[in-house]
Amino acid sequence: MVNLLEMSRRELEGFFAGLGEKPFRAKQVMRWVHATRIGELAAMSDISKALRQRLGELATISAPTAISDTLAEDGTRKWLFRIDGANAVETVYIPEAVAGEDCSAEPGAGGIGRGTLCISTQAGCALDCAFCSTGKQGFNRNLRTAEIVGQLWHADRVLEPRGAGLAAISNVVLMGMGEPLANLEQVLPALEIFLDDAAYGLSRRRVTLSTSGIVPAIDRLREACPVALAVSLHAPTDSLRDQLVPINRKYPLAQLMAACQRYLEKAPRDFVTFEYVLLDGVNDRVEHAQQLLRLVAELPCKFNLIPFNPFPKAPFRRSPRAQMLVFQKVLLDAGIVTTLRKTRGEDIDAACGQLAGKIFDRTQRTARSTSLEAQS
Repeated sequence: MVNLLEMSRRELEGFFAGLGEKPFRAKQVMRWVHATRIGELAAMSDISKALRQRLGELATISAPTAISDTLAEDGTRKWLFRIDGANAVETVYIPEAVAGEDCSAEPGAGGIGRGTLCISTQAGCALDCAFCSTGKQGFNRNLRTAEIVGQLWHADRVLEPRGAGLAAISNVVLMGMGEPLANLEQVLPALEIFLDDAAYGLSRRRVTLSTSGIVPAIDRLREACPVALAVSLHAPTDSLRDQLVPINRKYPLAQLMAACQRYLEKAPRDFVTFEYVLLDGVNDRVEHAQQLLRLVAELPCKFNLIPFNPFPKAPFRRSPRAQMLVFQKVLLDAGIVTTLRKTRGEDIDAACGQLAGKIFDRTQRTARSTSLEAQS
């Protein structure tokens, strides 16, 4: 059985060609599955009964099952999706985000009625960034395309529209659990579906992919499906970033900055967003901000400063707000657009860096960490 949630229009056209059907069937079915968001093939009323019966024998519409649905005081909503018998991932919906609070915001756009969905792409994460709860849980597997798209499909079905003709979700960010560029084979078809006018019809400017800096995959994304790019930077020097973001040891800052410059040649925006979690006494001093200015001197960019969101046994503290504002001012005074993200959904552990889900940890990272603590 093929899962219609994981098939791009191009793949659907091939599927229907194999059935002896015309290519227009692909667009027709995509509209039913994604735009209308039906869950039953029998509901496709403008498709012949014979074809519906044949589809029923060959295809299914199967999304991850939501096993919990939690609402924060600020309206942020978090779902826990079961993806198999051992693993679950989290997805977060942030309603009415104000422009400048997150990297998905359109420059100059108002925040009224916008809704942002933060999607996961892996069960856990293998990159082990020092300040991220997800990375501390270990890693099990990549999500399949249907499991990525299914998060948006489910959210779109259960959320109230923002108004006449306006879907609840206007922006999608691949910033949930996992490193999207480590799962590019499954992420690329998902991006195609998000952008397809017969499905969700999102513009490339309203889909943001966040990466810790896998340089070859940034180049591949640039060629295959350039969407808005956000880079988890978090440090201005290789020595510090090696500690906070271990992938930097393989792809150091010089290579990363060069890849960002190349990406801009085809990006839907004329800047790269750098995400920067502020850690008290670690990366939040004036000298760090000045080092950042030197690092990005030749690169059009904006900074999205993020207060650290604590999790159990985290070795860091959130920078005092006064220090965050001093740090922001250094960048602003140099003419760089710099926003300080408002923490959303913290009371339900839905804030940046807090997503944990439930995974079978094949890396055994949690077990190794527990063992080391017992020995110390």
